[in-house]
Amino acid sequence: MNSSDFRKNAHEIIDWIADYMDNARDYPVRSQVKPGEVRAQLPEAPPTAAEGFEKVMTDFKDIIMPGVTHWQHPRFFAYFPANVAPASQLAEMLISALGINAMLWETSPAATELEEAMMDWLKGMLDLPRAWSGVIQDTASSATFCAVLAARERATDWQVNETGLQNAPAMAFYTSAEAHSSLEKAIKMAGLGKASIRLVPTDSNHAIQPTALAAMMEEDRKAGIIPAMVMATVGSTSVGAADPLKAIGVIARANKAYFHVDAAWAGSAMICPEFRYLLDGVESADSFVFNPHKWMGVQFDCTAHFVRDRDTLVRTLTILPVYLETREGDQVTDYRDWGVQLGRRMRALKLWFVIRLQGVEGLQAMFRNHVAWATDLARTIRVADNFELVTGPNLSLLSFRYCPPGKDEEEIDALTEQLLTAVNDDGFTYLTRTKVDGRPVIRFQIGQVQTVWEDVEAAWNRVMELAQEL
Repeated sequence: MNSSDFRKNAHEIIDWIADYMDNARDYPVRSQVKPGEVRAQLPEAPPTAAEGFEKVMTDFKDIIMPGVTHWQHPRFFAYFPANVAPASQLAEMLISALGINAMLWETSPAATELEEAMMDWLKGMLDLPRAWSGVIQDTASSATFCAVLAARERATDWQVNETGLQNAPAMAFYTSAEAHSSLEKAIKMAGLGKASIRLVPTDSNHAIQPTALAAMMEEDRKAGIIPAMVMATVGSTSVGAADPLKAIGVIARANKAYFHVDAAWAGSAMICPEFRYLLDGVESADSFVFNPHKWMGVQFDCTAHFVRDRDTLVRTLTILPVYLETREGDQVTDYRDWGVQLGRRMRALKLWFVIRLQGVEGLQAMFRNHVAWATDLARTIRVADNFELVTGPNLSLLSFRYCPPGKDEEEIDALTEQLLTAVNDDGFTYLTRTKVDGRPVIRFQIGQVQTVWEDVEAAWNRVMELAQEL
């Protein structure tokens, strides 16, 4: 493809993207294809000769698009958002064109220094400690893995990196059942075993009970087990619960445990002063993570990972073969030492575009709207016949269940599950399930960048219509 063809084809794709942004509401939110339906339309072998762009685009529209679940749909209320603001799309085009590997300062000084600047911008926006250092990871799962490795090494005086786990002392890692599953995966990948995880009891708000945490750490210490790390959550996946960071921080410090705070979804909203109280006590953390690629509109992947002591992270992860040595040395930041990946994309450019083109005030307005609409929806559900608001709203997340009068708990559970299946098969909106106190509930999370109140209202009305048909 020469530059002339590229220009022509690129304009066609840009037009398609703009049309998609305007017409996303016309699609069913969740893909309606059956398992294997897309694969059955794809050839068994690749073409021998090059095919034309028009043929590829036709197949994209006819084969791929029906199998897409539309995360950018204004009535996408499932999981958490994976937003793609237009400003971020423009930056992603430039990132793709430049094709930078930002592993070292010298492999693109602008990539490294822009990343440093963007992490400083985010610190100011979220009112985080100015002395902290930051890095952009691919996902919060990677940041949590880094935190587990750093905690492991700090607890063993960096001996596991040298001699392995065979002579390492027993360690314990504390969180609640509300925490994200990435912690369990990180602990398994770090070779520490699922048995090292301690699930701390939670209160009526699904937040960690500090007294229970302290007691569990004390019990482990008496048994010769090192309390290595505690992970608190602000904005849990199931119900949006927030752990008490101040109290947890005091306990972690007293036990010399690494303190990691996961605010993957909710962290973006902390740029609004009225929501910042949820992070009170975060200054005692050893590391903190949130995902601009969820709620802020900086498209996947872009995770902001902050650490109190950069030397702990770098010492845990650094490896310096001769071919990565540079003349600048300690004069510059080489982000290859800050995460699992060696090769790194220039993710900071997306943050730069979004923050500049939308402004802090524009982002704040979006978060405030989403939270306000969740509050309004919760008020509607509270007075709706046959429905019960179960949790929230916590920021823009709530959960409910379908409970017609005269039904016992098992029947209500079954009806709630049936309603969720009907809603998602219908395609008008998309919701997800979770369990609260062992009972199935339906989550409703407002966070898509193109959503307006009318989308929320229409989705709820459709839920009620489908409930009446059960």
